[in-house]
Amino acid sequence: MHPPVRLVAVDMDGTLLPSFAQALTGRTARALRAAQRAGITVALATGRRQAFAAPILHGHDLRADMPLITSNGAVTRTLGGEAIDRCHLPAPVARELCGLLRPFGTLVFTFDRGEDGELVLEEMETAHKRMTVWVEANRHAIRVARPLESALPDGKNPDDDPIQGMVCGSVDQMRAAEKTLRESAWAASCECARTEYPARDLSILDLLPVGVSKGWALARLAGRLGVNRLETMAIGDNWNDLDMLEWAGQSIVMGNAAGELRALARLRGWKQAPPNDEDGVAVILERVLERQTDRQAAGPAQVAQ
Repeated sequence: MHPPVRLVAVDMDGTLLPSFAQALTGRTARALRAAQRAGITVALATGRRQAFAAPILHGHDLRADMPLITSNGAVTRTLGGEAIDRCHLPAPVARELCGLLRPFGTLVFTFDRGEDGELVLEEMETAHKRMTVWVEANRHAIRVARPLESALPDGKNPDDDPIQGMVCGSVDQMRAAEKTLRESAWAASCECARTEYPARDLSILDLLPVGVSKGWALARLAGRLGVNRLETMAIGDNWNDLDMLEWAGQSIVMGNAAGELRALARLRGWKQAPPNDEDGVAVILERVLERQTDRQAAGPAQVAQ
């Protein structure tokens, strides 16, 4: 029997949010609040940057100290904005990645500046065609730079470096981009995490500092909280969730995840949640709370049996 859950890391798009939605359902919001009231730390773990993720959680009476692991692990802050952790992708590496990956799709770099221009790209029109919703939601934070390398600093001050990059294109393009990167001289200089949305033939290849992933950030957060792996649950639906699913002692894959990921989950013994459009996260959290209530009612002697 698993120990009681003390920390839950939840992906956002395709997991916490319904498809094509930018708001929590009422049931999901209630489940998040109930878990927090029960003493469980609920952490968001998303590829989105902080400024694009936090507003979705505002207005739901969630705790200000709720951890948000953003940019696929590069930045961790609380919902209230308190800094916890941050890493940077060295500018010299980022400049080399421009030349290597530009042929495969739209390339964007993210900076943790807390101001306009957090997102820098070369071609707004091309990005809009590929990622219409993303561009419209982030337009105020986007700056165009031609060439993209001109927006990257000289690397003398690491705090000025980007926190991540991303390339966006079709599923086949991003698989080819990942293969090219892994076979290049720069493979050891950064991490990459691929996210796929086959129904839209859309894929994103995130470019991260060496060693950084959602799983890395989750492990660091758990250490700060004094929570071990077996007390940690991770819930996700895509390949960029894989590291945190592998690290957590209790892993849940969404019913809407790609067939290959669900097949891997079965091999690993991970459980499956209902799809995101059926409040899958809420269902899992409700089950967790029910089990923990039953444990408390049973008392120490019966739980030990």
